[in-house]
Amino acid sequence: MTDQMPSVGRIVHYVSYGTPGGEFTSECRAAVITEVLNPGDETLGETVGLAVLNPTGIFLNRGIEHDEVEHVGGSWHWPERV
Repeated sequence: MTDQMPSVGRIVHYVSYGTPGGEFTSECRAAVITEVLNPGDETLGETVGLAVLNPTGIFLNRGIEHDEVEHVGGSWHWPERV
């Protein structure tokens, strides 16, 4: 777990699902946190609302769970440092 806390306006990565047939793979997309749904509640995890910035448009969603380890589709994580 990182020492960063999610807050409105922070840039994160959203992991797309990809398609079942594999035509499109799961990929990281830039996203902006629009709400923090359970701040400071470690039992529920860090769940946020996101505005996901895709090459073809914006995707808005709530209840996105944090996954810093596996980066499964439909989750968010902090951008890797480069």
